[in-house]
Amino acid sequence: MTLTQSDHIRKAIAARAKRPLTIKLGDWIRDRPEGGIAVMFILVQIVCIIAALLFPDSFRYLVPANISVTLKSIAVPGIMALGVGILMIAGEYDLSVGAQYSLLSIICAEVSNHFMGDIAADPSSALAPFMGMAFALALGVLIGIVHAFITLKFNIPSFITTLGGMLFWKGTTLFVHGSSALRFKPTEPFATLFGGEVGVVHASMIWFLVFAVIFYFLLHHHRLGNHFFAVGGNRNAAVAIGINPVRTKTVAFALAGFMAAFSGVVAASRVGSIQPGGGLGMELQTIAACVIGGFALTGGRGSILGIVLGTALVFTIQDVLLLLRAPAFYFDMFVGALIVLAVVMNTAVRRVRG
Repeated sequence: MTLTQSDHIRKAIAARAKRPLTIKLGDWIRDRPEGGIAVMFILVQIVCIIAALLFPDSFRYLVPANISVTLKSIAVPGIMALGVGILMIAGEYDLSVGAQYSLLSIICAEVSNHFMGDIAADPSSALAPFMGMAFALALGVLIGIVHAFITLKFNIPSFITTLGGMLFWKGTTLFVHGSSALRFKPTEPFATLFGGEVGVVHASMIWFLVFAVIFYFLLHHHRLGNHFFAVGGNRNAAVAIGINPVRTKTVAFALAGFMAAFSGVVAASRVGSIQPGGGLGMELQTIAACVIGGFALTGGRGSILGIVLGTALVFTIQDVLLLLRAPAFYFDMFVGALIVLAVVMNTAVRRVRG
């Protein structure tokens, strides 16, 4: 049977329609910074779901209450990691975000509690939490700008600048409030906006996803995002094409401070109280989430999806260990192993790509 020209065309179109799915998926896994972690995350979810179906009484992974707790644990570090990730793409670090988280959430609560009165007598008191939040966010941006100025003006590694900042802001927190917990009970509508729930989904997770979408378009569909990648990947080349690395990195530092403040306020709204040391270790968790999500330690590589997947994987593992009643230190062991594995995989992928 002789095939007509139209038969050949239809055959070619059909073959081409089938081929790209495999090729594109393989290319995406190889070329995208979050490709490897996406595969790992899917495999972990499949294993967890199968285990939950086989052992529903002992491994309660799919129980709504557990899903809600897991989503809550992902959201706040995820919000902070968005700012940290942008800064890492620009080639810098901020080790002080955990200390900022504690300090700025306490400042938000202090300002809110100071101005909050009887809403029935003074309806404007309902605005007190928003005033506290605005003040905390502004301070977060200012702290980021200060870190950028010291780092870039005096050519000091951001690791050193923000390590000093971490200790300074930690001490400032204790100076401002002491070591006792601070009660924070915001009024409506603030409490619902930042501490409410829709089914098993907490407001913090909704905010995380909202900011993830915003940062996605900022990073991947805006000129500023290109500037972040450029200054982090090759500063000299960025300067040669007219990009101002000082201004670009200052914006990145400011965003990291803003997101640290926002994550602290959201966490305080959810819990209702603030511990001065509540942010201890969060800077390492967020950096770990970014590295696991495919970020290069030298800058110039990373994605918002990588942050989401990296954070989700880290806290999914934490949830699994809790369900298995494993000792707490197992979590640190697994995260440490994941970081090393992620760096090895990223290095291997870059070598394969040449």
